[in-house]
Amino acid sequence: MRPKGEGGNLPPSECPAPAVSPSTKNQVNPETNTMSSCKHIFMLLAAGLGLLCSAVPLPTEDSIMDNSSDHRNGSTFLYFAYGSNLLKERLQLKNPSAIIHCVAKLKDYKLVFGNHKGVASQRWRGGVATIEPSPGDEVWGVVWRMNVTDIESLDRQENVKMGTYSPMEVFVSTDDQDLHCRTYMMNSCVYAPPSPHYLKVIVMGAEQNGLPEDYQEKLKSIETNKYEGRLSVMEDLEKAMKKSKERTRDSVG
Repeated sequence: MRPKGEGGNLPPSECPAPAVSPSTKNQVNPETNTMSSCKHIFMLLAAGLGLLCSAVPLPTEDSIMDNSSDHRNGSTFLYFAYGSNLLKERLQLKNPSAIIHCVAKLKDYKLVFGNHKGVASQRWRGGVATIEPSPGDEVWGVVWRMNVTDIESLDRQENVKMGTYSPMEVFVSTDDQDLHCRTYMMNSCVYAPPSPHYLKVIVMGAEQNGLPEDYQEKLKSIETNKYEGRLSVMEDLEKAMKKSKERTRDSVG
């Protein structure tokens, strides 16, 4: 038999819980009610926020960077031209999206002229430009920004499917940055001098875009094959340049 405390009652630690009437059980403490309601609302809000986040992902740093320019999101690319495509009108004959980005140089390469497997170019009637590795040398050119939809026409111009040229990725330099560009190099090149027409287009492009004066002089000094016939591509270029001058005149007027 358990000992009774003072007054014949059980010790405080063993006092039975007070009886609670059914009506008392149904009564709720106002303070407890408020806290319970707040907790319930908070849980609902948290669940709603979770659903929202799962339905609409927050933008990542990569997605922000990708949308910061056409080049980063892949809708355009940079093309380094060093031959006849130095001239805007020549490049835009088949690639109308091309706009000038900057002038740059390709280090440790040199400019040469020749034909794929020694077969003379029917378009230019002589050797055409290509590049080849040459430590310490440099090739100046123009970096064009173009739509990726023009890659196919650019490849076609360079006869990539026929194996005449192969596309390659290079880093070219400006005064303050290096740029990752697409360019082309001839396969199985057999050296041959260019026609006067072809060299003229290159020189015109160099002048048009302000390549270094000493490099322009170097281009002008290149020996040609002295071909004197007419070329259909030159007729197309003359028409394109005439239209370009008319547009410039109209915009100024």
